[in-house]
Amino acid sequence: MTTSTRDLSQLPDIDRLKALMQSLALLDVILSPDLANRYYSFDAHWATDEAMASMRNGSGDELFALFTPTGAIVKGFAHEAPMSPYSKNPPTIWPGVLDSVPTTFADFMNQPAFLLSDTTFCIWRTYGDIAWQRGDIEFPKGKDPDGSADLLAMLAGDPRTYQVWAEDYYERLVRLSAITHIYEHQPLTEEVVTELNPGLSVQELAQDIQEYRISSRERRLISARKPMPFLGLVLACIWYCHSNRNLT
Repeated sequence: MTTSTRDLSQLPDIDRLKALMQSLALLDVILSPDLANRYYSFDAHWATDEAMASMRNGSGDELFALFTPTGAIVKGFAHEAPMSPYSKNPPTIWPGVLDSVPTTFADFMNQPAFLLSDTTFCIWRTYGDIAWQRGDIEFPKGKDPDGSADLLAMLAGDPRTYQVWAEDYYERLVRLSAITHIYEHQPLTEEVVTELNPGLSVQELAQDIQEYRISSRERRLISARKPMPFLGLVLACIWYCHSNRNLT
């Protein structure tokens, strides 16, 4: 079943979605050292106890996700979708897309960086919800009128989906075993990095990964772990490995 706003049953829960988007950002760092060519990014310290993930495809489509202590909210914009605000004059958000967003996500709704005026779909979930939510929407005809099937496809969590996309985008073999390793938040090693990008080392990734930063709570979780055997890799792995603890 294709994941979209019409069927969100395959979308991971809040913590697993956060971990997945961290993995996607790390894969981008490894496969694309050039920042300008990256699709996915992750800021583990967007605000106090908040993390932000994003996707931009360079063609006008984008996705933002905010993770807070109360839950998560995701909004996307597919510029060619029938439900694009720019399909009307003046531009107007499709009825129901943002109307029912809970007040707990008010900061997200008022954040200029998320470009709410450019929205074709929005979903959210609090830790009290048993499933992802969306507004009461009367969809126009079409297979993917809000573009969510396309933009959410990677977030269903199947590493094979990423492999197909990455091999097409980067025009080279991308090993499924290495992708799965990172999806599962296993310790980052030279072997895995070399499998994905033979011209890169863990040491070269350290500065990029450090920029993701971690919260004080996450540092406490890391400090509770046993020291990693390769101390020289700690800087590169500290952001990446902590989320595995949250999923056990």
